Amino acid sequence: MARMLIVDDEPLIRKQIARILVKQGHVVQQACNAEEALKFAGEKIFDLALVDYNLPEKDGLYVLQSLREIQPGCLRILITGMLNLHLAVHAVNSGEISHVVEKPFKPMELLKAVEASLTARKRMVEVARVQQEIAKDEEKKILDDCLNDENISLALQPLINGKEGHVDAFEALLRSNHPVLNGPLSVIRAAEKHESLDQLADIIFRKAKEWLERLSGNFILFINIHPDELADPDGMKNRLSILQPWADRVVLEITERSRLQAIASWEETLDSIIQKGFMVAVDDLGAGYSSLSVLADLQPKYIKMDMSIIRNVHLEPRKRRLIELLCKFAEATDAMIVAEGVEIEEEMKTLIECGAHLLQGYYFSKPQLSFDDVSNTYKKTWKL
Repeated sequence: MARMLIVDDEPLIRKQIARILVKQGHVVQQACNAEEALKFAGEKIFDLALVDYNLPEKDGLYVLQSLREIQPGCLRILITGMLNLHLAVHAVNSGEISHVVEKPFKPMELLKAVEASLTARKRMVEVARVQQEIAKDEEKKILDDCLNDENISLALQPLINGKEGHVDAFEALLRSNHPVLNGPLSVIRAAEKHESLDQLADIIFRKAKEWLERLSGNFILFINIHPDELADPDGMKNRLSILQPWADRVVLEITERSRLQAIASWEETLDSIIQKGFMVAVDDLGAGYSSLSVLADLQPKYIKMDMSIIRNVHLEPRKRRLIELLCKFAEATDAMIVAEGVEIEEEMKTLIECGAHLLQGYYFSKPQLSFDDVSNTYKKTWKL
């Protein structure tokens, strides 16, 4: 069964075509002119349109061209009693129509054109499906190639103590040197698409362990977790066991953009994280939609303000007042405020005056992959 649009200004011919098609089990909508046809096309989806060339005001080719723009997936058949071979060939070659039916037509000729168009559509759909499957399989192979120790790494960016100027913590940021999936977002999106987030998370936790083992000192390490990881308590427990010796120095960042209430088992996973001695941070506060509810649900040890709040804070009094209030809230709840995205000295000084506990951004350091660079950064103290 297909949905058909018949456009002809002659009522008897419209009804004749409709009877033929309805008898074959198709659903039919009739229109007597271009305006009515395009109105229907804007309201309903059609599989096939049969349009007479001689219509009042706007001819059939206009309708077919407009249909091609409005509903590209709708097949188009031109019906005409004055066949212009050049016109028909041009219309077919340009993709405006798939077939031409001459008037007067026999029912079998009309059905033959309709069936041929529908068969071609099925073939096109199947070809598209096969191509999508091939592309999906190829993308999965690329992702599998990307997810190995040679391609995936963690860059560390320091978080600076807002009073003393030394490094208190690092954030571990995903990096990839794969030739195709060469950025963190492309890797994450591919992992989401192919249900490989657990594999990616396993790699990230192993890489985090390597940093904790190699670097001396008692710095805190922030690790971003994907919201979907909260839906898998057992998987999270297994990953946490890798970092258990450093539990009191590891913070798991949960973005405020995630809808916690829509994630199954998130409370069980969160309880497991806290019971094992790990800390929790809310990331991107101010960029999402439910800041206060997220803070109430997670009761985080660290609150990371989104860089949209930080940008130009020295020029915008309202941002400054907001940050001051958040710093007071954090102190009242035994939490710490992290100001992300600090890029200039004026922002840094204003944030310190507001009471931000930790500062992070390019003003201090870009994320670093080299052990020597990270080690030297850890030893550095900034003048605030």
